[in-house]
Amino acid sequence: MNFAQLLFPDFSLILIGYLVCRFTPLNRPVWAQVEQLVYFLFFPVLLFQSILKSPLDIGAASNLVGAGWALGLGGIALAYSVPHWPGFKGHFAARQHAGSAQVAFRFNSFIGLALADKLAGAQGLAVMALLIGVIVPLMNIGAVWPMARHGQRGFMRELVRNPLIIATASGLIANLAGFSIPGWLEPSVSRIGGASLALGLMAAGAGMQLGALNHAKLLGVALLAIKHLLMPLLALALTQVFGLNPVQTTILLMFSALPTASSCYVLAARMGYDGAYVAALVTVSTLLGMLSLPLALGVLRAWPAT
Repeated sequence: MNFAQLLFPDFSLILIGYLVCRFTPLNRPVWAQVEQLVYFLFFPVLLFQSILKSPLDIGAASNLVGAGWALGLGGIALAYSVPHWPGFKGHFAARQHAGSAQVAFRFNSFIGLALADKLAGAQGLAVMALLIGVIVPLMNIGAVWPMARHGQRGFMRELVRNPLIIATASGLIANLAGFSIPGWLEPSVSRIGGASLALGLMAAGAGMQLGALNHAKLLGVALLAIKHLLMPLLALALTQVFGLNPVQTTILLMFSALPTASSCYVLAARMGYDGAYVAALVTVSTLLGMLSLPLALGVLRAWPAT
């Protein structure tokens, strides 16, 4: 499978956003408004639709749900623990870590859905949809908590007001209740979702300053190592602990190695953190996905059979 070709559209949109912002009249003030539109409307609609459109049978896949939650909690714990790693103390500000920790455990669900379809067809899509439904709320909470804490905004206040968390929680509730988007509304919702993906990636490019990686080099290395090395290794261990079947194993390993979510940048920027630094990490993570996906789906997937 050509992972470079699969990841190229995301990377190219980041690059287009970067070029448009710096070499056309569509500069930062324009993109600041785009970020607000994506954050408060487009991304929430997309998350709600993604969770709602695939039936979730949590009871029938309890082992997968357990493995997914363990993977999510493990990634969050690793990201939060970075300031306490030997030799890391004092190399970056706590606020810098709070805004960027999410990069280590969040994921690009759109690349994941495309890969799941190619790897395992309808069954793979169903497994991926279940993971999205049960893990996205957890990871959004994990992303918001350190920023709310360091911003002294109040954690619960930020949770109940955060549009991404509202969308994922309401989508999960609506899915489990058996609701669906009416046929006459589906095309409009789908178009909004498609626009959110493109605009979110372009906004990340517009806000990106690769030089911003110098703000905290060691922190960036640690977060990307968690995302693209430690998370796949943890996923491999969890497939054994929870006894997942071959399709579930494949999808969980793929899920663990996905590039980080483009909305990391939007969330950090809207909450007043170093958006340029997070955007640069999103870009590097997209490139590293070309290495971590073959690792997870080639080397690690074959490991239990050897």
